Amino acid sequence: MTSPRKTPALLAAAALLAVTACSITTDTNEVGLDYDYDSWSGTTTKEGCVPPGQRAWQDINDPGYVYPADQRSFDFSANDGAESKPITVVSKDNLEMSVAGVSTFYLNQDCDTLATFHDKIGKKFAADTDEGWKRLLGVYIKQPLDRAMDAAAKKYAWKQLYADPAIKQAWETEVATLAQQFIKEQAGADYFTQFRFTLQQPQPPANVSKALASAQEAIEQNAAQKNKNEQVKTELESIKELVEVLGPEGYVLYQAMKDGKVSLVPVPIGSNVNVTPKQ
Repeated sequence: MTSPRKTPALLAAAALLAVTACSITTDTNEVGLDYDYDSWSGTTTKEGCVPPGQRAWQDINDPGYVYPADQRSFDFSANDGAESKPITVVSKDNLEMSVAGVSTFYLNQDCDTLATFHDKIGKKFAADTDEGWKRLLGVYIKQPLDRAMDAAAKKYAWKQLYADPAIKQAWETEVATLAQQFIKEQAGADYFTQFRFTLQQPQPPANVSKALASAQEAIEQNAAQKNKNEQVKTELESIKELVEVLGPEGYVLYQAMKDGKVSLVPVPIGSNVNVTPKQ
């Protein structure tokens, strides 16, 4: 069967379509924003959103933008590829501590909300690019999170944050509450949703950690010496009791036998006892 003949009109229409049309294609973890550009007025208006894994055809001059639809993260740690270094906080007793962790969240997928996010924030940061998205995280996630962590940390002494699991959990819960509040205030609306925060144990400066370790070592050594002294005291009490029962010479003989320094040779009843020192 031969293919249908392409008339000049069909060829012209195909060529025109190729020149005047393009598309927004989203991956399964992306959502697209479709805009219509009016060449007469030079304005753009939102046509709608392109769901994950879909395609929308556009005129060649119509702009389109693609944003993440899956879970995003903000990693603040010493790991390679992290969006930020660990965040510093100041405790109630004015010690600066560093905290590593990660926050996960989603970009609000409501089409009108996403369009407003794009108009007010996304375009300014070119947030549909990797570099722009990273800069956006620094302003709208890191700064409010830093503020929240610091505000919550000022309620506790550094040793509580460092060594008390219950205090650390209470602090982490308060950070989560404050961070979501501050992030919304910073952005101006609920553009980011479904937050989860995982915060590592706040770490004091290296010199403080070293001093704390030395103090703990001294405590353990003191406890060990105290235990040793108690053992010596108990042994002396035992020796005193043996001397009272055996007499001084009897105790010396008893201790020599115990240490294996002398041996007794069995003799008939009524005979002299022979004590033979070991060579």
